[in-house]
Amino acid sequence: MADGSALRISNRQARALWLAAQGLSGPPTGHLDLQSIISRLGFVQLDTIQVVSRAHHHILWSRNQHYREPMLDELLRRRDVFEHFTHDASVLPMEFLPMWQRQFDRKARQMGDASWFKGLPDEAGRAEIRARIAKEGALSTHAFDTKIEGQRKMWARPPHKVGLDYMWYAGELATCHRENFTKFYDLAERVFPDHLRNQDMADADQVDWLNRGALDRMGFGTIGDIKRFWDAVATHEVRDWVDTTTDLVAVEIQGSDGALKAAMALPDIEQRLASLATPTSRLRILNPFDPVIRDRARLEFLFGFEYRIEMFVPAAKRKWGYYIYPILEGDRLVGRCEIKAERAKGRLVVKKLWPESHVKWPPARQAKFEAEVDRMARFVGVANIVREDG
Repeated sequence: MADGSALRISNRQARALWLAAQGLSGPPTGHLDLQSIISRLGFVQLDTIQVVSRAHHHILWSRNQHYREPMLDELLRRRDVFEHFTHDASVLPMEFLPMWQRQFDRKARQMGDASWFKGLPDEAGRAEIRARIAKEGALSTHAFDTKIEGQRKMWARPPHKVGLDYMWYAGELATCHRENFTKFYDLAERVFPDHLRNQDMADADQVDWLNRGALDRMGFGTIGDIKRFWDAVATHEVRDWVDTTTDLVAVEIQGSDGALKAAMALPDIEQRLASLATPTSRLRILNPFDPVIRDRARLEFLFGFEYRIEMFVPAAKRKWGYYIYPILEGDRLVGRCEIKAERAKGRLVVKKLWPESHVKWPPARQAKFEAEVDRMARFVGVANIVREDG
């Protein structure tokens, strides 16, 4: 990184940069270009839990409220996106495939050593799975019937499931589509376009692309921020990249409490700051796995918003609830709420609303909240809203 005095970025600027980079600065309206949204985000995390809508759908809807749930699977079937593992299972633009080859290799090594991958079929066993898919076409885990041998321990999985997952991590198999969120595996060569799959990109170039891509999508970041963004580059690789890359700009980021943190940005940081627009005053209910919420340390530093996911915490020990949604208004997180869609009953239930302790909640803000709840009901296709919070 180039030497020189650090560029100081105020807390308001930092929040605006982060929201703009993540597509939450402007109103979530206008023409829907789903491919562009995913490319701008870098990836969209997948999650099985559906309280209102699954995380991946909610994240996309928060950026453009013309989005509807079937649209993502349409992109997957058209091979415009692919599924793999960042910090968690995610969808990524298909054009990122050449820069993702190192991640296939990294995950194969990690999974080969992981304790929860015990029972991995040997090469012959995996070849049998591949042969079935080659002959029969895409298959889900339900097409296989191997059983767990010995004592059934927590997280134990049958050999076919371990084998399918391992080959998926290694890039030998790929998700071709989902049915009711059940993954169907096909041979990678039948899913990934040849011109992308066969591109040979040097590992150093992949590292450079991943690190620059992370900074581009964050606006600024520390070594840890960059590492956590994709989780496709090790900390020491990020540090080496920072030490040897001469066009990075040293910055100081002001936190919500006034504290300063050293970070870095891309060479266009001053142009970004000059062109920053005031974030929309529209109120949005965000998903717990939204990129702006996911990195809890960054969230708390920039917004002073302490947030933890409590779904795995025993009910009696939860501070808030099973699945709590942060509420964004402008460049501030002003509260959190508990909402549940009961689709079979055709209703959306607002169970609880908590304004942040330092935030006033006048009728105008309540009206914004209710308008967002109404939009959320239309998104998931229910007609009635029940407000238990009073």
